[in-house]
Amino acid sequence: MSHSHKVISFIFFSFIIVVDILLKAVYSISQSILNLLINIIKPNTNVNMIETSTKRKRIPKKQTNQSETFLKRGIIDANWQKLLSSSLMDKTEDTAQKEETKNNYTGTFRRARKKKNKDSIDNVKNLQILHINKVASSENADSVSEKPLVKDNNKKNKVTKFLAMDCEMVGVGYEGGDHMLARVSIVNKFGDCIYDKFVKAREEVVDYRTNISGIRKEDLLNGDDFETVQKEVAELIRGKILVGHSLKNDLGVLFLSHPKRNIRDTSRYKPFRKITKGSTPSLKRLAKEILGIDIQHGEHSSVEDAKAVMQLYCTVSKNWEQMLGEKRGYSKKFVES
Repeated sequence: MSHSHKVISFIFFSFIIVVDILLKAVYSISQSILNLLINIIKPNTNVNMIETSTKRKRIPKKQTNQSETFLKRGIIDANWQKLLSSSLMDKTEDTAQKEETKNNYTGTFRRARKKKNKDSIDNVKNLQILHINKVASSENADSVSEKPLVKDNNKKNKVTKFLAMDCEMVGVGYEGGDHMLARVSIVNKFGDCIYDKFVKAREEVVDYRTNISGIRKEDLLNGDDFETVQKEVAELIRGKILVGHSLKNDLGVLFLSHPKRNIRDTSRYKPFRKITKGSTPSLKRLAKEILGIDIQHGEHSSVEDAKAVMQLYCTVSKNWEQMLGEKRGYSKKFVES
């Protein structure tokens, strides 16, 4: 057993020695092959690096040439634009001079003529929106309505079926933010003022709003009591068709109500609202656009406003009542009475 053990150990050590020799041989061969490959590949890579570096150095030259050409083109285009613009300006100046010499108008007269033409065009458009003829509107501008505009002395100051009302207010409460009645004016369908009274103040007035309302302290001191005015107005408008502009505010300061079917509010009439593209039109705007008259210059007058409101209503009364008739079934006799 000892002899065999020695033989096995000898064989094992000899095998290890052989394997070691083989690995050293393989390592030396692989190292020599690797060195050979490095020597072959290295010159080629150096050549490529040199070529790429030369190419990169040449690129900026091309870019500078292109930028120089673009600059030249830009300068040429700018020169052409200057030349064209100068020629166009010369043409426009020549045409403007020809027109001025042809018309022989000064600047102020020309602007006034343009403004007048623009106003006439706007008035025509508004009249077309409301389906009003120019003849009818010109007649209405001088009078209040179509049929009853010819005033009769017997009918003067007569209480008619249609009444127009307007109120002036003053400011009370915190910083004058609340409204209090100061004046009431009512006109009939003929444009005659049948009621116009100032109202005494029931509390301290913070803001008389004189630049708008035209109300002064002495007007209220000489006015009538609120209860008296309220009662007289209520009796006057009872059973009547009440015409006004933003009547909700006027009735509110009077602490009165009126049947909705008997109210004709020009601020809510749809054809009038088309003039302001759906928003609530001012009375001044309606009077200017439809009647061709200027009102409310500085201090307001409730009598003037009430007359303008009645005139507006009479201008479109047929269409307005016809539209209401289709909704509610009014008769023509009711409108003409």
